[in-house]
Amino acid sequence: MKVVSVNVGLPRPVVWNGRRIMTGIFKAPAAGPVPVRRLNLEGDGQADLSVHGGPDKAVYCYPLEHYPFWRGEQPGLGLDWGAFGENLTTEGWWEDQVHVGDRFRAGSAEVMVTQPRMPCFKLGIRFGSEEFVERFLEAERPGFYLKVLREGEVEAGDPMERIHEDERRVSVLDVVRLYLGRSGEPDLDLLRRAVEVEALPEGWRASFQKRLARAEG
Repeated sequence: MKVVSVNVGLPRPVVWNGRRIMTGIFKAPAAGPVPVRRLNLEGDGQADLSVHGGPDKAVYCYPLEHYPFWRGEQPGLGLDWGAFGENLTTEGWWEDQVHVGDRFRAGSAEVMVTQPRMPCFKLGIRFGSEEFVERFLEAERPGFYLKVLREGEVEAGDPMERIHEDERRVSVLDVVRLYLGRSGEPDLDLLRRAVEVEALPEGWRASFQKRLARAEG
């Protein structure tokens, strides 16, 4: 797995449905090494810190392997690296291969996977369509957030090496599918493992714990 592009952008105002909104969804590739801080990359920022950013969402990764799919669905948009608001465009592993709690070395920084990205209306702003938010969720290509365990620097071309695999092996895609509840009867073994993943933020774990309690009756 490697970093193909490092993307940053500061919040800026846009007009959407007649409202002036601040958003940090627009990212552009950065040249050279970029410092990785506890809360974000240098030169990057989030507009609404009540739902974006924070230690568990310091860095957002998106696999470049998804770009051909979206270019087929969204012809004419260009979709340069960073189009989905990701800080790191990565190559190598998809969301079904990366587990919550896995730790990676990216450049000289050490990071840990915490959760999938759940899209908000600002992704719709980026793609000029309110319907795109639901389509993004349905496609099960969410990307994933990272917590910064050790600050450092990262630049395009750096390897992104998995240095620890979480023993419960709950993938990012597992979390999405549990959230969507599309598989009919819940997978009790997966729910039990999910609530034990310490890296998964408390809100996710509490939700899955309630579902597990109901299922076990």
